[in-house]
Amino acid sequence: MNAPVKPQLQFIDLKTQYQALKADIDARIQRVLNHGQYIMGPEVKELEERLAALVGVKHCVTVASGTEALLIAMMAHGIGPGDEVITTPFTFAATAETIALTGASPVFVDVQPDTCNIDPAAIEAAITPRTRAIMPVSLYGQVADMDEINAIAARHGNIPVIEDAAQSFGASYKGRRSCALSTWGATSFFPSKPLGCYGDGGALFTDDDALAQAAREIRVHGQSKRYFHTRIGVGGRMDTLQCAVVLGKLARFDWEVERRLALGERYQQLLADLPVQRLAVREDRDCVWAQFTVLLKDAAQRDAVQAALTAQGIPTAIHYPRPMHLQPAYERWAPTWPLPHSEAVSQRVMSLPMSADLTDEQQDLVIDALRLALG
Repeated sequence: MNAPVKPQLQFIDLKTQYQALKADIDARIQRVLNHGQYIMGPEVKELEERLAALVGVKHCVTVASGTEALLIAMMAHGIGPGDEVITTPFTFAATAETIALTGASPVFVDVQPDTCNIDPAAIEAAITPRTRAIMPVSLYGQVADMDEINAIAARHGNIPVIEDAAQSFGASYKGRRSCALSTWGATSFFPSKPLGCYGDGGALFTDDDALAQAAREIRVHGQSKRYFHTRIGVGGRMDTLQCAVVLGKLARFDWEVERRLALGERYQQLLADLPVQRLAVREDRDCVWAQFTVLLKDAAQRDAVQAALTAQGIPTAIHYPRPMHLQPAYERWAPTWPLPHSEAVSQRVMSLPMSADLTDEQQDLVIDALRLALG
């Protein structure tokens, strides 16, 4: 007897997305190939104008990656050795990495156990005279508590707030878009993000004219005009071909956001009777579910459930298995205060397949497999 055929699911289905957008994307790429302006071609300006309008800010500055976006934002403020930047340890390495690359010290504070986003009260307790920026992460596609964070920053001398919105582009918060909520919004167009290109790319968003000009100069080696360097910069441009890909994807981005919202809500409902913790989504915001993440009892249960799901053809991932203050490269910045929630959720989180092209039938397969794995 032949073994049963396992369902073929993608953790993030980029192939189906491309087929739906093939005509637009191919035409955009061909246009770049025809004009040959691969660096700072006309698609760069077009994308920046369209994204600024979409987010609702004055300025969008495209850059080489989400990592470069965070780094350039801090460079625009002159952040460097002796400075501190408050952030979360429960994040991808780029958040802390860019702080360290400036020469500043990342100051890690704990997260909320129900959302896994940074805890505003913990931010305020960590502010010192050396604090030069606050970098909240809008994790899993849900915007952090930005009004509370901005108010804390204002009370302490208008500290710049840089929203790491690599996972939340397209999400809303109290009627406003992620990336339009603070001094800076920084996002990533890595292929798996809610709006992704076919390589690396990112963008910065701000309403501040001077900061936008600084970011534009920093991304081209600090040049205000060709071979005239007004500041230290980086090679941080987003290439024209990647801008063309994102422009092609904008054709159905609003639909994709709505589909992500619907799939996230459906996942939440389907999980209601299963013994897993669902992430809380605050009533004043929408989550675009860059990852759909649940929390299991502990690491042992997670390992067993992951193995069972893999055997059933269901891919999963862990975002993230070890918080930054416990990573060898960042242990020197481990705080003197405890970070119990960050450490606990890192042992419990597990992400399920999620993309706008996930069908209801595929989602049912995931839930049925999870139900079986949980026994």
